[in-house]
Amino acid sequence: MQRAGKGRTPRRPKKPSNIEKDPVGVYCRIRPLGGEDEECCVEMISSSTIQLHAPDGLKANRNGEYKETQYCFKKVFGIKTTQIELFEDVAKPLIEDLIHCKNGLLFTYGVTGSGKTYTMTGSPGEGGLLPRSLDMLFNSIGPFQAKRFVFKPDEKNGIEVQNQVDALLERQKRDNQQSVPRTPSSRQRADPEFADMINPDQACKFEGVDEDCCYSVFVSYIEIYNNYIYDLLEDAPFDPVRPKPPQSKILREDQNHNMYVAGCTEVEVKSTEEAFEVFWKGQKKRRIANTELNRESSRSHSVFTVKLAQAPLDADGDHILQDKSQVNVSQLCLVDLAGSERTSRTRAEGSRLREAGNINQSLMTLRTCMEVLRENQMCGTNRMVPYRDSKVTHLFKNYFDGEGKVRMVVCVNPKAEDYEETLLVMRFAEMTQEVEVARPVDRPICGLTPGRRQRNQAFKDELSRRLEERGGPVNGDPIQLNQLIESLPPLPPCELSDPSDDQTLPRLMEVLERRYRIRQKMTEQFNQTANNMKYTLQQFESQFSSKENVLHDQRSKLGEKDKVIANQRTEIERLEKKSKTLEYKIDILQKTTEMYEQDKRSLQQELEGREQRLQKELAERRRMEQRMQGMVTDTKLKWERECERRVNAKQLELQNKLWVKDEKLKQLKAIVTENGGASGGPAEPPRKPERPSRERDRNIVEKRSASPTPLSTVPPVHPMHRRSHSAGGEKWVDHKPASNLDLDTVMQPIIPNAIKVSTPNEKALSKCHKYVLRHQELASDGEIETKLIKGNVFKTRGGGQAVEFTDIETLKQEDPTAPSRKRRSGSREGPAQTDDIENRPPVANISSSHGYQKRRRP
Repeated sequence: MQRAGKGRTPRRPKKPSNIEKDPVGVYCRIRPLGGEDEECCVEMISSSTIQLHAPDGLKANRNGEYKETQYCFKKVFGIKTTQIELFEDVAKPLIEDLIHCKNGLLFTYGVTGSGKTYTMTGSPGEGGLLPRSLDMLFNSIGPFQAKRFVFKPDEKNGIEVQNQVDALLERQKRDNQQSVPRTPSSRQRADPEFADMINPDQACKFEGVDEDCCYSVFVSYIEIYNNYIYDLLEDAPFDPVRPKPPQSKILREDQNHNMYVAGCTEVEVKSTEEAFEVFWKGQKKRRIANTELNRESSRSHSVFTVKLAQAPLDADGDHILQDKSQVNVSQLCLVDLAGSERTSRTRAEGSRLREAGNINQSLMTLRTCMEVLRENQMCGTNRMVPYRDSKVTHLFKNYFDGEGKVRMVVCVNPKAEDYEETLLVMRFAEMTQEVEVARPVDRPICGLTPGRRQRNQAFKDELSRRLEERGGPVNGDPIQLNQLIESLPPLPPCELSDPSDDQTLPRLMEVLERRYRIRQKMTEQFNQTANNMKYTLQQFESQFSSKENVLHDQRSKLGEKDKVIANQRTEIERLEKKSKTLEYKIDILQKTTEMYEQDKRSLQQELEGREQRLQKELAERRRMEQRMQGMVTDTKLKWERECERRVNAKQLELQNKLWVKDEKLKQLKAIVTENGGASGGPAEPPRKPERPSRERDRNIVEKRSASPTPLSTVPPVHPMHRRSHSAGGEKWVDHKPASNLDLDTVMQPIIPNAIKVSTPNEKALSKCHKYVLRHQELASDGEIETKLIKGNVFKTRGGGQAVEFTDIETLKQEDPTAPSRKRRSGSREGPAQTDDIENRPPVANISSSHGYQKRRRP
């Protein structure tokens, strides 16, 4: 038995300084808005440029101005882009490189709810990048795949090549051991959710496949949850009593310094449907949860790895070449990164908060690695890249330090609520485009002659055609013919050297006669045998006819059974489809129920907290009501006292006015009486009016508010002056309110250099040094009294104008026909004057509370 060869991922040689590099290909995809009334903050300007607009109510910079930013990508896909268009530009070149033994990495990046999982996985009828990549791969290498177990993983990130005998034993061992979990077979029906994901009209195929090689595809599916790696394809034994949590895996480095997940399950698949089944098996185990921003939010990073092993055929083109140096292994990693999120928006608590923290931490580590790589490449530094800070970056460090194509699809949600998170994603994408990765080199060409498979297949086809023409295997016909020829007598020499030779011809005739007799005997034996055969055939025919009748009856019965079986098979298929659909719905309902139970518990806790807060608020409200009732009562008493004080003051004022009017009537009566006495005789002197008692006024004054009189901060003016302050040469502001009356008196106050205004303003005050206000009020005797309130204008520290009042002049006019308090000089001047002074009503002091001097003009 020939020893099996073994192939590993080749060690990347140390790259020279002049090696060619390509930048990381960054693409952008914009998802549609959820509703027509939502505000959009992303605009697609061209096929490679987008522009971000700050939403209403958000200031993008410190100056308070709206800031618009533009970002460029390798290509931008709008909201109307189909899945096939995205696949043609992004993933199809990676599949072609995978067939050409070149590694590739494709991952989606964006905030939560931006469409990353839809871009990678898709939906029924709209398959994403992953199912379309698998479909193109199997459409291309389908006819050239090796049998199962010819290529076998060695659990150390390598591939072993077995011969046909060992592979056959492995297949028989798998078929015999039913207890061992079997590799999903392509004969089984695929999941109904994935069977219709790819439209047959959109199938892709790569024409540049090397037909002289055999291929085999291995897939693995892992997730990185809370910075731990879990195998989604691992068949752990189920224990209903004590269910065990899944065991995390570790990262290891193989002998070629490539990172891999130790103990990860690698399944060999032979068709697209089989690969879908394996993917769906792991997808059911992936962790998702309901958040405030996304109903089915991915809580882990998923990595679906497609590993392609290929080896050339031998010189005959029939078997795989058992040379480990000729085995090549390439892989493509399809990564669906979890979305970055802010806990203030998702309101995550407990385990969800821990998941969000680990997701954001791993994405931050990825950003840091990109920044350090860019700095090392652009500035020539040699800083250590922190790959080991996160499992995501540690697993894919070979792609950035080694060679291969790296492509990233940035998914963007254009709604205004995600503007700040989208801005950070755009900055990361802009920085990632500046990172360069070494361009993969082409593998060496095998030294064997090309076209070996075609020549071997042509030889087999020609051999089969000839066998069919001869009606069976042709190897026995020449042997039987030679035996028959050897049983006949040999022919003597037939050369005639002399015309008179009489011996040669008789000998020839004798031999021919013996041959003829033998032939006759053989013919008789053949006829006898033929007759026996005919008789036997007739017997067989009679038996066959009877059997045929029986078979006809059985066929009729079998046909009926077949119809029943077909109907039952159709019903079974329908029930299987329904069962799988119900299982899928049950899984979804179970996950939804768990999410609802978690939401219910959180809402109950929140409700209890709110009830406690409500009880506290109610108690506080009762205390506040009691406090307010006390304040209302105090205020009510205070205002009752104030109203009583104001009523008493108003009564006093009305009594004073009434007393003045009474005095005027008494004086008029006295004049009338005096005139009558002069004509008729002496009359009685007028009775002195009694002054009303002031005791009640004093009591009322005492009941007034005890608030102290505000003290004046204006310094008193020196009283030693004689002229009016308005007689100077300063410039005045003459403030005469519009409500003042025109008295039409001869003597009017005239102020030169005055600016007359009805309402004071800052412009007029800034031009003058003095200010005078004309104020009219009704005096106690019923006449109009004009007060000139004067003051100085000065500037304040704030740049405005202020007035400091310094003097008050009072202007009063009297009617000579009205009774006057000052009587004319006469014989009775003294008493009358005395009575007038005594009967004068109590007039309020017109001097200001500041002690300003009062002067009257006649």
